[in-house]
Amino acid sequence: MAEVTKLLLDWRAGDHQALEQLMPVIYRELHRMARRYMAGERPGHTLQASALVNEAYLKLVDVTQIQWQNRAHFFGVSAQLMRRILVDFARRKHYQKRGGDANRITLNEELIAVAGSDNYLVALDDALKALEAIDPRKVRVVEMRFFVGLSNEETAEALNISSDTVMRDWKFAKAWLRRELNREGVEGESFKQ
Repeated sequence: MAEVTKLLLDWRAGDHQALEQLMPVIYRELHRMARRYMAGERPGHTLQASALVNEAYLKLVDVTQIQWQNRAHFFGVSAQLMRRILVDFARRKHYQKRGGDANRITLNEELIAVAGSDNYLVALDDALKALEAIDPRKVRVVEMRFFVGLSNEETAEALNISSDTVMRDWKFAKAWLRRELNREGVEGESFKQ
């Protein structure tokens, strides 16, 4: 972890060799994160973990305005990017499934099929946005714990808060997200604990 932080700081300072050394490590971690994201998707999802990594990787390498603080900060931003990529993909797919910009006709609600995990991902993103309006730190905790897979201690270090605060925020955020997802009629399996 210290090596990744050092390489990120060196890259931020303009050392292009640090970026070359960092890429294999970052790619492995991003792929692990992408597999974690994709594990929650429906079977046969057309977007694969490698494609998700490549999309995120291209966006991350072009980011020059972010002042990387450490490994956790980098992977927190990576988690946000992956979530946005998947949500955008799900929204586009939903848009196309519903006819895109074709002429719309009214259908009986009973005929509309539920899209499964695409709906879950969009509902989760909407719930996280709503929570962010109330308490942005709790959303950062969810991103670090759920999406990046950091421990309480790593999350505390990344966010510069205590482990106890991480545990309280995580507990609150899970309950809040479960409630919001249930309100939307989407099961929050990932947040049952």
